[in-house]
Amino acid sequence: METVLKVEQIQKYYGNKDNITKAIDGISFDVAEGEFIGIMGASGSGKTTLLNCIATIDNVSSGHIYLNKRDITEIKEKDIAKFRRENLGFIFQDFNLLDTLTIEENIALILTINKVPEKEIDERTMEIAKKLGIQTILNKYPYQVSGGQKQRCASARAIVNSPKLILADEPTGSLDSKSARQLLEIMEDMNKKMKVTILIVTHDPLSASYCSKILFLKDGKIFNRIEKGEKERKQFYNEILDVLALLGGDTRDVR
Repeated sequence: METVLKVEQIQKYYGNKDNITKAIDGISFDVAEGEFIGIMGASGSGKTTLLNCIATIDNVSSGHIYLNKRDITEIKEKDIAKFRRENLGFIFQDFNLLDTLTIEENIALILTINKVPEKEIDERTMEIAKKLGIQTILNKYPYQVSGGQKQRCASARAIVNSPKLILADEPTGSLDSKSARQLLEIMEDMNKKMKVTILIVTHDPLSASYCSKILFLKDGKIFNRIEKGEKERKQFYNEILDVLALLGGDTRDVR
């Protein structure tokens, strides 16, 4: 499979020479097309900093990150917003839907910004809405639909532009258990049926058990890696718990 994301010996420091914090300390890994990767670790392990560097929200201090062979650490500031729109999809903890736009307009927003022709916008929005089972609510507003339907709208918005990579930071963090499972099943379907490549930061072993591979961070380094392979999800879940027990510390905090 083709490598979508390549993280190469990245380091990230905060502070000045008198008080330096090393948030990321020489992390390297690859993500192949169609993989569903989880990032886990205790508070202060560097997982959110890592995600922010991949998302071009933060800059690395050294090392390189390649998305489809393009070195994103060298993108000029004026080009970053365009790069994100064209290459990345985001699933947020609180969905970030715009209440003044209909479900259809929320999904289509990125296509509108990218000046996609109107006919194509309509076709792509309807296609994604059908795949996620929300084609009957496209004319409603976010405040008129259920939490589960908002999740599906947010997921549709993230993938309608066919991004190279979906990034999700604690997407189930504010959800009850039923809604969390619904969102995870949507993401699993997107990954398996639509071959969407996903990178998720999570503290939750249940969320992580939906992934195909997990990287565990400790003190800014990769502490362990495990793959699901042919294992049942319950078996993989127990394996995740075993690694978290070895990792120690508080894994509840998003950072």
